[in-house]
Amino acid sequence: MTDKAFATQNFCTLARCRLPVVQAPIGGVAGPSLASAVANAGGLGSMALTWRDAPGVRAALREVRATSTGAINANFVLDFPVDAQLDAALEEGVEVVSFFWGDARSHITRVKRAGACVIVVVGSVDEARRAVESEADVIVAQGAEAGGHVRGDTPLAELLPWVIMAADGRPVLAAGGIVSSEDAERVKQVGAAGVWVGTRFVASAEANAHPSYKAAVVAAGRDATILSELFDGGWPNAKMRTLVNSTVRVWEDAGRPQPGGRPGEGEIIGISGGRPLPRYDSDAPTSQTSGEVEAMALYAGTGAERIRDILGAGAIVSALAAPWT
Repeated sequence: MTDKAFATQNFCTLARCRLPVVQAPIGGVAGPSLASAVANAGGLGSMALTWRDAPGVRAALREVRATSTGAINANFVLDFPVDAQLDAALEEGVEVVSFFWGDARSHITRVKRAGACVIVVVGSVDEARRAVESEADVIVAQGAEAGGHVRGDTPLAELLPWVIMAADGRPVLAAGGIVSSEDAERVKQVGAAGVWVGTRFVASAEANAHPSYKAAVVAAGRDATILSELFDGGWPNAKMRTLVNSTVRVWEDAGRPQPGGRPGEGEIIGISGGRPLPRYDSDAPTSQTSGEVEAMALYAGTGAERIRDILGAGAIVSALAAPWT
């Protein structure tokens, strides 16, 4: 068995999935239906659990369990308190826990004690080295092409080989701009053990994204995204990649002013789950959102320009896994 084949087999063994395709934890867009569909197709479904309380974590995981026996990844963003949510996920027996945007060392021991696999998402070689020192099981190399919140500035093609070298034999997944089997084949040849994919799953039948959000991803053309800190309500001082929309254009026309002086700041442009959504809020529009959806945070990576349809999650998993099957 080649080193590349072993890395993929090792990842699937660690994560308890059949195919090396991970659906990224894309906020409220990645609900139980999407995570379940990905797991049922043989990939690793993910749930973003940082912003749920402990009972909400339990309810979401139990909803997935009701429709799937596949492994699930519970994701936590370390820019926020996650202790209670993490404890709830581990008590529910989640198979995989992933960490993003912070130092996971203080959490990894108890995750491993519970028998779960640990994934750490990194945006630089230095972060990858810290993940190795923390004894992470799997590392995700997130290139700057990724949609949603982006940890580093380095393109995936440059970052991936360096993270693989720093990983000390651990499986490394590639993230950022990956939407097709051709993309997956390219990173496989470099040595990636699998892929971590968000935007392609936004445009899936099972995603909890608002229909207008899905349509915007499918309609995206060349240079349709921007990397900024614009949609900072609820998560300040964090870069994210979104589609260019009316909010972005008005802000750019005003000279890209800083928070406090941006056009329409404080204006309520929608409601989601009973919560008012001000302009520049960090929440992406879900099926429960109403209002000016087009003007909200429409997270998408650079690969959006090559997405031209809405597919079932199973078909997406199969296409992305093709280079390894």
